[in-house]
Formats: sequence, C-alpha cells, structure tokens
Amino acid sequence: MTSLRVFCMVADLRSFAAAAERLDLSPAMASKHVMHLESRVGSRLLNRTSRHVSLTEVGALYVAQAKQVLEGLDEVEAAISNVTVTPRGTLRLSAPVWVATTCFTGMLADYHRRYPDVCLDMDLSGRKVNLVDEGFDLALRATAPDRLDPGLVARPLMQIDFCLMASPAYLRRTARPQTAADLNGHALLRYSGMGVNDNLTLDSPDGPQAVTLRTVMQSENETMLHLAALEGMGLVFLPTWMVQTDIAEGRLEPVLPTALGFHTTLHAVYPSRRYLSAKVRTFIDFLAAQTASEFQPTLSTNPA
Repeated sequence: MTSLRVFCMVADLRSFAAAAERLDLSPAMASKHVMHLESRVGSRLLNRTSRHVSLTEVGALYVAQAKQVLEGLDEVEAAISNVTVTPRGTLRLSAPVWVATTCFTGMLADYHRRYPDVCLDMDLSGRKVNLVDEGFDLALRATAPDRLDPGLVARPLMQIDFCLMASPAYLRRTARPQTAADLNGHALLRYSGMGVNDNLTLDSPDGPQAVTLRTVMQSENETMLHLAALEGMGLVFLPTWMVQTDIAEGRLEPVLPTALGFHTTLHAVYPSRRYLSAKVRTFIDFLAAQTASEFQPTLSTNPA
C-alpha cells in the first residue's frame, strides 16, 4: 500500500521531490516505489522529464482506482479503531446540467463550509458517465429506479417536478392554450434525454386527450432549450428547480400545469462498495437531509 500512496501523492503534486518531502521519503525512494508499481501492473503510469511529471493514459485510470482503494482502507481502519475520518480529497461528481442553479450552488457552499477539505470536481456535461471506468465517486441522476444500472447503488434523494412552460411573448403570439386540445400544432423544444416526442396523451376533463406538437428544436442540453424558451421559440418541458427564478420574475409561465406536470426522483448513484469514503458518505447524507420543499418553486400562471 505504500507504493500506492506514493504514486497517488506524486500524481497529485506532479513532483517526486514534493511527494517525497510530504511523505518523509527521499526522492530516490519515492521513485523506486513508483517503478515497483509500474513493474507490477506492466505499464508506465507517469511521464517523467527533468522538469515535469504527468500521468499517462493508463496512469490516469489507475490513480482513480488507487485512490478509491486507499480511501476504503482508511475507512476500514477507522472503523476498527473507532476513529472518525475527516472528509477530504477530491469528490468527482456527475450531475444533470439543470442543477447549475443558485439553489443548488447554495447547497454546495453549505457543504464546503462544513467540510472545507473536500474539493468538488463537477461534471455537468449531461452525458451518462461510467462511474467505475472514469473514476467518478458519485452521480446524481433523475430517472425511474428501473432505468438505473443494477450494478450500482441508488439512494433516492428528492422529487423533481417537470412542467411544460413558455415565455409570455410566445404565448401572446400564439394564443395561450386553455385546454389540452389547444396544444395541437404548437412549437416544441424537445429534450432528447427525456421520453417525450411530438405526440402526447394528456389528461383532460373528458378523459385522455391525444395532441400533436411540432418540434422546432431538440437537444440533450437543457440550458440550450431553456435559453430558446426565453427567446420565445416554443414550449418546453423543464424541471421547475431549474427555472424557478424565471417563473417568479415572469420570464416563463407554466402551461396547463395541472394537466401536464409530472415528476421523477433524483437519485445519488455510486459503485457498490461496502466501505464508502468519508467524502462520499457525508455528501450523500448532506443532500438527503435537505427537504424537497426548499427546491420546489410554487407554480403560478399569469393571466392573459
């Protein structure tokens, strides 16, 4: 395990000398530890020059797994000795684009104040990352439980409400829909990551109502669809968490919210490991402790 710790320290500091000083070793001994590890795995893990140390492609994959092993070992040793491990290190987190809100950022700031030794490395690309292969500690995914990878652990955190909405300018230009039937022919900004297409079956006082919309833009990026909706390009399904400020300030309006709203569950998803690192465990517990009401705006419609 010493060789693993030396390798991770060199990878983090990008220097054998700095890592050796931090671990109270000679630079030569630090180099021997890394060479021993490279011999064991049969691949070069670090590129070395007289002035620079960097990870190879294999090394980048290996260091992520090595850190997880070391963190797990620290947790086991702490459990045995009844010592509380202080959360520290980099927490690699994947999340939907729409979490980039003032509300969620406030949560992150609260977590940072509580655990200042944890560095948050956030991927908001919107793609479904491979947690294990890409070295992610955790992902936040809004989906039904049966659509999650069965090889992962999923902890439900909160309900996320979605609503069909549009800008006041669009609704004035096209006439604000009063019934489900009024939606026929309306422009739709379609989120490719959600199972919604041009043909929808909606509830109405007279029973299910089939309507057909007209896709004018589709994208897997919720931010692009959000901006297009603000520009009056069409109707869009978005999580209310993402647009609560726009709703409150009148830039967007819910369209038939009682007929068209739906919700899903936000899950914390992580690889199945018996011993979670302190940084992952505390972050999940922190999110779970937040009440859903803190992040759900009150929907209201503006009169025509």
